[in-house]
Amino acid sequence: VQLQASGGGSVQAGGSLRLSCAASGRAFSNHAVGWFRQSPGKEHEFVAAFTANGRRTFYSNSVRGRFTISRDDAKNTAYLQMNSLKPEDTAVYYCGLVSVPYTIGSLQYYAAWDNYSIWGQGTQVTVSS
Repeated sequence: VQLQASGGGSVQAGGSLRLSCAASGRAFSNHAVGWFRQSPGKEHEFVAAFTANGRRTFYSNSVRGRFTISRDDAKNTAYLQMNSLKPEDTAVYYCGLVSVPYTIGSLQYYAAWDNYSIWGQGTQVTVSS
C-alpha cells in the first residue's frame, strides 16, 4: 500500500484547506487512518483519525471543531477539511495507515505516531496572520 498526500498550500488566518490522502488499492477497508503534523523543531503531533470501519473519529483538542476527517472508499481517499485556520496550524501534514480492528476505540492508540506503519510523503500547510 502506498499513500499520496496533497492539498497543502498557503492561506491567511481564518481560511480553509482540504488535504487529501490517496491510497493504492482498497487500503481503507481494513486500516485506520490518521493525520499528524510536524512543525520545525517539534515532535509529530496527532491531529485526527478514524477507525478502520470509518464510524468513529478522534481529534486533538487543538483542532476539534475546526477540522473534519472523512473518507471516500470509492476513491480510496481520506480527507482532512481544515477550517478557521490559525498560524499555529502551520506544519507539514502527514497521513498514515495502521492495520487495527475497528473495535480498538482508544484515542491514546490512534494518537501514537509509532502505531502507524504506512506513511505518505507529507504536505506543507502555511497559515499567515
